[in-house]
Amino acid sequence: MSALANRRFLKMNGLGNEIVIVDLRGSDWRLSAEEARAVAAEPRSRFDQLMAIHDPVTPGTDAYLRIYNTDGSQSAACGNGTRCVAWAMMSDPVMARPADKDGLLLETRAGLLPVSRVGATSFAVDMGRPRLRWDEIPLREPFQDTRRIELQIGPIDAPVLHSPSALSMGNPHAIFWVDDVGAHDLARFGPMLENHPIFPERANISLAQIVAPDHIRLRVWERGAGLTKACGSAACAALVAAARKKLTGRRATVTLPGGDLLIEWRDDDHVLMTGPVELEWEGVFEPALFAGAA
Repeated sequence: MSALANRRFLKMNGLGNEIVIVDLRGSDWRLSAEEARAVAAEPRSRFDQLMAIHDPVTPGTDAYLRIYNTDGSQSAACGNGTRCVAWAMMSDPVMARPADKDGLLLETRAGLLPVSRVGATSFAVDMGRPRLRWDEIPLREPFQDTRRIELQIGPIDAPVLHSPSALSMGNPHAIFWVDDVGAHDLARFGPMLENHPIFPERANISLAQIVAPDHIRLRVWERGAGLTKACGSAACAALVAAARKKLTGRRATVTLPGGDLLIEWRDDDHVLMTGPVELEWEGVFEPALFAGAA
């Protein structure tokens, strides 16, 4: 039987980015892709990302996070999910230990993520340094300048989308610059671009519109999850890419369908993301949910 059977979970969201949190501390259980897909298939526990909290790996950290997409694949970073975990570990009566802590040091495959509380339901996450070299993103072929890579959708002489910026915030991102994020069918182009051969590990695909030097509008097709109302790492990637192209400064509000995130690319090269979270409900996983999962 799955270790998730009869286990408590939290359903949360960060700007509408649907997050499920399960606490696996004190256990050596690792979710399988089948278990993650089973959780995502249940309406009450449907998620964009599932955040599994594990015992710390690195001394001095508070927890290790494994992050699952709806298709069962794992992600190295999820800013909205990390903020939700911070609320759970600081405020939830069952998960919080200790409850009066106002800062955490969390770890994912992408590295260490310091998180601090800035309000009752608002948190700031240090998402680390952006990776800008083509082989760090990674891309399949060399590009000396990843502010603009050769990739387009549509006819050569009149492409619908073209010349995205590429970088990694722990997961690969491609940002297409458009005049209106609502004028393109991202649900149609997203799957094609996510799985384009130029991205050996697939990629998150964003449409970015510069509203002002301190304001970006963004829509995102998330790798392994599809269209989402918000994506924290994509917001970070968009701000870094815009600043590199001198379209904005190093601090801006990024507006997603679910709401606003404040993103700052600090002088120490770290990207700070600040935004709210919301607890929707708590539940328990029914054993029958995992009848077919390994």
